[in-house]
Amino acid sequence: MDYRLFPLSDHGIIIELGEEIDDDIQSHIRVISSYLEEHPFYWMIEYVPAFTTVTIYYDPQAIYLNDSSTLPFEFVREQINEMLTRIQYAIPNQKTNIIEIPVLYGGKWGPDIEFVANSNHLSIEEVINLHTANLYQVYMIGFAPGFPYLGGLSPKLATPRRQSPRLAIPSGSVGIAGAQTGVYPLETPGGWQIIGRTPLQLFRPKDHPPSLLKAGDQIRFKSINEEEFFNWEVRE
Repeated sequence: MDYRLFPLSDHGIIIELGEEIDDDIQSHIRVISSYLEEHPFYWMIEYVPAFTTVTIYYDPQAIYLNDSSTLPFEFVREQINEMLTRIQYAIPNQKTNIIEIPVLYGGKWGPDIEFVANSNHLSIEEVINLHTANLYQVYMIGFAPGFPYLGGLSPKLATPRRQSPRLAIPSGSVGIAGAQTGVYPLETPGGWQIIGRTPLQLFRPKDHPPSLLKAGDQIRFKSINEEEFFNWEVRE
């Protein structure tokens, strides 16, 4: 496992496993995340997996009270090096959560689906079929609480972002930006091409954890009609 360690402010350390989005790197990130979940360090506040990194935030005071002879970053770096040596040949947990996300495509729910279709010389039906055909990997949660960055979009659907971002994207909107697809869990500004909307709530602040998805999960989109959409909203 090749990696580099960098400090982040005075209470964080970044484990960088590469510079490009890669399935092998994601496999290592899942191994590290699983280990930290099952064997958290006493000084760890939280860990944040991303495309090519895992960032660990720590409590310098907790380290100092336990060992005042070493600077907190040096202490953490040593323990991280030991951890990575132990787990470098570990196999990621094969148990993966697969979450089905219902989507009402097109119309007022997906105002940009025609643009995506025209940009890729496809029909709207072909866009829907391609978008629902693949299994998507959740690489990271970011941008907004519960927002999943997904890998697995068909290259046939890759579409540039909007030239002029919208000031408000409705919660549940499913979009495409470049070679990625994602779901807006909250109403926020955004420049992704919106192709549909899900009635599923991805961010639930009263739940623990509040995000329905996490890095390492997999997603499958399912096309639904308007009646199913409103029935689902009632259940939610």
